[in-house]
Amino acid sequence: MGQAHKAESVEHFQNHLKDLRLAHSFSQGQLAGKSGITRQAISAIESHLYLPTTAVALRLAAALGCRVEDLFSLAEAQEVIGGRLVGHLPRRDEKISTVRVKVARVGARLIVRPVTELGEVLAYSVPADGYATDVQGQESGATVSVTLSRSRQAVEQEIFVAGCDPAIFLAGAHLRQGQGQTSIVGWTMGSMAALRALQQGEVHVAGLHLFDPTTGESNLPFLRRALKSVHYDVVTFATWEEGFLVQPGNPKSIRTIADVADPLVTLVNREEGAGARLMLDQRLRAAGIDSAQVRGYEHTVPSHFEVARAIASHHADVGVGIRSAAQLFGLDFVPLQAARYDLVVPKAYLKSHPTLAHLFDTIVSRSFRAEIDALGGYDTTSTGMVHSLA
Repeated sequence: MGQAHKAESVEHFQNHLKDLRLAHSFSQGQLAGKSGITRQAISAIESHLYLPTTAVALRLAAALGCRVEDLFSLAEAQEVIGGRLVGHLPRRDEKISTVRVKVARVGARLIVRPVTELGEVLAYSVPADGYATDVQGQESGATVSVTLSRSRQAVEQEIFVAGCDPAIFLAGAHLRQGQGQTSIVGWTMGSMAALRALQQGEVHVAGLHLFDPTTGESNLPFLRRALKSVHYDVVTFATWEEGFLVQPGNPKSIRTIADVADPLVTLVNREEGAGARLMLDQRLRAAGIDSAQVRGYEHTVPSHFEVARAIASHHADVGVGIRSAAQLFGLDFVPLQAARYDLVVPKAYLKSHPTLAHLFDTIVSRSFRAEIDALGGYDTTSTGMVHSLA
């Protein structure tokens, strides 16, 4: 019973003895001699097998010229929370016991999403907020338990953004410079999927670029039909160039929508509901071209970068996307139109979330706008402009 109590107690303390001993260039034997205890006791303490008495802790502190609290401190208790799962966890036949997740409070609910849904690169560069266990086969919408690896305060400050502009991660980096614990997690989705995620309370902000050729307006005609509410702010992130991404030198001489329907040209498309897909479909209809005539029309990828990657790797000749993606992958770009990329946010979230309003202060800052302008294909003249849905 005494051993069980001793082991349990050790788990609740952080032990810095070895670090401080090595900082003084002491061997375990030397420190033992200076503190009047055995070398074996020093080894057991450093191995977290033994929690010293008050008298021993005082002797060690005196020998190292530090305070007891510099040597030993209470470990932060790991908080376990329950949240609503968004996305999919491993199947029952996958032998994965622990899942890394991101967590944020969206309105009144804690939203939990697997880090793997950030994509192959970000899943290995964005740290988890916690770990979900014993969750194989759980479906989206289920309540799952998460052991937090960050403080509850940090989780409360996290901002979930859905959309397809990768520059949102730059906004997050600039935001952290002024708001230390605040982080932005960008979930890559097409415009309509991002809007649905916002309506379902899964994210704080949705980014979209849906051009209406009838009015020549971006986003607002769609938002007025979809939201039927004035309880949202629509804020311009930037205006960007949309067009055809083609291989260097444009070997297939792709200039117009008619060229995309050439049987020798292969398209890589975006998923239904994406702004780029909408623009392609609008132009095909205007030209009287059936999508069945377009080779590769059914081959879809989930982002501007994936379009660019498919063309750069010669899996396709053309795709619709943004100039900055073409530049990043060394492709040529045929401009077709300028469109606004707007951020949509419920007004209630701006009041209830501790740092969300700072995101919109960040995007109008001189340093952030200068960096976005340097990416190419962006115009920040209207960045920060608020549009009414009335």
